[in-house]
Amino acid sequence: MRRFLSALVLASLLVTISPATYAQRSLEKSKKSTASITTQRATDAITASQMMSYLTFIASDEMEGRDTPSRGLDLTAKFLAMNLGRWGFKPAGDNNSFFQRIDLRRDRADSGQTKVEYLGRTLTSGTDYLPAGGSGTVTGQIVFAGTGWFLKSKEIDAYKGINPTGKIAVIFGTPNMPPHGVSRADYGKQGEEFMNPNDYARSKGVIGLIYVPDFQYLANWQRNRSRIMERGLTVVDKFQAPGSSPLPSIVISPEVANSLFAGELQSAAAIFNAAQGSTLPDPFVMNTQKTITMSVTNNSEIIPTQNVVAVWEGSDPVLKTEYVALGAHYDHVGRGCPPAGEDTICNGADDDGSGTTALLSMAEALAKAPTRPKRSILFVWHAGEEKGLWGSRYFTEYPTVPINQIVTQLNIDMIGRSKKEGDTNPRNRELTGPDGVYVIGSTMMSTELGELVNTVNKSFLNLTYDTKYDDPNDPNRFFSRSDHYNYARKGIPIIFFFDGVHEDYHRPGDTAEKIDYVKMEKITRTIYMTLWEVANRPTRVKVDKPLPQQRFGAQKAHSSSCVFCGD
Repeated sequence: MRRFLSALVLASLLVTISPATYAQRSLEKSKKSTASITTQRATDAITASQMMSYLTFIASDEMEGRDTPSRGLDLTAKFLAMNLGRWGFKPAGDNNSFFQRIDLRRDRADSGQTKVEYLGRTLTSGTDYLPAGGSGTVTGQIVFAGTGWFLKSKEIDAYKGINPTGKIAVIFGTPNMPPHGVSRADYGKQGEEFMNPNDYARSKGVIGLIYVPDFQYLANWQRNRSRIMERGLTVVDKFQAPGSSPLPSIVISPEVANSLFAGELQSAAAIFNAAQGSTLPDPFVMNTQKTITMSVTNNSEIIPTQNVVAVWEGSDPVLKTEYVALGAHYDHVGRGCPPAGEDTICNGADDDGSGTTALLSMAEALAKAPTRPKRSILFVWHAGEEKGLWGSRYFTEYPTVPINQIVTQLNIDMIGRSKKEGDTNPRNRELTGPDGVYVIGSTMMSTELGELVNTVNKSFLNLTYDTKYDDPNDPNRFFSRSDHYNYARKGIPIIFFFDGVHEDYHRPGDTAEKIDYVKMEKITRTIYMTLWEVANRPTRVKVDKPLPQQRFGAQKAHSSSCVFCGD
């Protein structure tokens, strides 16, 4: 904003010393118009000092790194809700609250009793498989059962044409989450028109389940396999049949999946890639010599966590039924990163305290603005992003507003760090400078949205928008690695704002005093202006490109091998 005001002063001096040309008068008029707009939208309410105050609290040691679930995450949620309530936001969670409850099941595996054997080989817990739920010992032949679901409206029947009684089913997907392209509106009556994998398997006489997980689960496994093994957390299906208990279940690694499907009608790689779309091969019984024994012992408990959801209602009587969604994940990894001396708390100031704070600052600005945007603004602070995009997956599968009424989703995940001049640290090589930010996804689904975001930026603060990662072939796969991806899966055009990976990524050094608050202010104000432009358009942004399908590949700072190697 200081650059903007300086330009105004310079323009006025030029007018006094030389005759004003038509172009100069037009420029002056344009800048005055922009200044008027920012006043009407209360853009100046978003300040570096304000965000420093909020983020210092959110990323404090008292929040204990905001793990999902944790006391610190719950305290942060209450802090967000307190402010939203006093600013007059409409609760959009459950039961007229700001909280959308997510039940997590913690399965603590008994390492002495949990054992999996396949073709005479004992699989290694934590490397070859992870326990996913249930208890018991089962031995059986293996059948391929698609996504495991029964959905009458989508003509999905995991066991169509086969008899799975007494067998163990291998399915492609994440435990307790619907398959790609399916929403709550497709369900119908439980038990008659839909059944989740566990309930449907029980009804068909299946004795155990083997999951080949999706991209997010695998990415999380790569980062935190020891913590997953220790905690055994999964999201509970909100529409699980009452009283149904989990079958003995495991999640297997890509290597084990390759072995299971070797010599079968379809390879693991082919099925995995098909599962990212909407068409899977028909169910089939696998080689009769392939049997597996699973002895799974779990002690389970249900632990609640939550997304924080709020709505600022629009002013237009028709357009206010549509939503521009703003998202950030307010969780981090708790103590789940390498310690720095005696410091074991990963505060997550940039990841994603910066996005959490940016949303809160924009909410306060909306509350102070003398006018309202035409469309409603949906704020969602997602939990569990670090565990595999849990919160955004849950919200998009069980939305608290009509999912087809969300016209655009703007995701903010790390916007607070800057690369300093002369910094030669290789871990800061991809970090953006004080006036730069990576913009990802703006052109991948919507040409119109890409043009809009650039136009707003150039007419306002003219930050450096780096589109390096706005590419389906990006080896880092950032388009698939934050919460916006689950909105994109639903056909919602997205923009992801990101400052880049740096030396303190997922480390105790990601603290509030290292944040560039002036940069945060500039980026947040620009995103705020962008949301207003999307909200005030006479028609919703058009989607004119298919969702990019990214094959799971190399992860930055992790293994560079592909998931299904050699296929």
